[in-house]
Amino acid sequence: MQKKLKTVYVILLGVLVAAILLVGAFLLYVSDYYHAEVDRKERAMFSDIRVLDTDDALIADPGNAKTALILYPGGKVDHRAYEMLALRIAQAGILCIVPKMPFNLAVFGINRAERYITAHPEIEHWYVGGHSLGGSMAAGFAAKHVPMVDGLVLLASYAVDDISSLPLKVLSITAGNDTVLSRESYEKYKTNLPEGFTELVIEGGNHAGFASYGAQKGDGTATLTAAEQQAAVAEAIAEFCLTR
Repeated sequence: MQKKLKTVYVILLGVLVAAILLVGAFLLYVSDYYHAEVDRKERAMFSDIRVLDTDDALIADPGNAKTALILYPGGKVDHRAYEMLALRIAQAGILCIVPKMPFNLAVFGINRAERYITAHPEIEHWYVGGHSLGGSMAAGFAAKHVPMVDGLVLLASYAVDDISSLPLKVLSITAGNDTVLSRESYEKYKTNLPEGFTELVIEGGNHAGFASYGAQKGDGTATLTAAEQQAAVAEAIAEFCLTR
């Protein structure tokens, strides 16, 4: 009996040690993420846009907006790195909300958009979208909440969920020098999008240029500045979201 108890103790101890190591490895993994690098001089150009920076989200509010975009950040990217893109989108009259994700991974916050949609009944047209991993998770949200959203915006991303038969407008923007996005996966999952979706390539842009967090490992070299890339992206998003 004592021998059996000792065996059980050893097994439980082994399981506990393995769990501790896994948790430690995960925390180490998520602690290494891309931080926001916002140019304060550039930021000052948008002083007419109200910015709410809370513990839950960064919100760029142009005032009296009837259209809104909830933008999920890329994997292991600080949500504040999307401030300049959000400001440019807001400048076109669109309320732009960038949620903070648990561990900076949208996979743990797929349904975050719902709380903002509920909190803003004055908005008539809702769009969800995201960058890279964030875009795929936003597509997952859209797939299950069609009555809530009008459309989806994918930035260097693709929809793993099949939304091809759903009444959703979809805008897919990629960058010509992006070497982080898997082109094979991007092409493979195109069939998951509704027929006639809008596709745009920002020539000279790269993966990191959709936000402001510096260079990303494995990315291509951009011939556009991040500001130039984001201006082109914001213009395309505004035309897409505001055209009825």
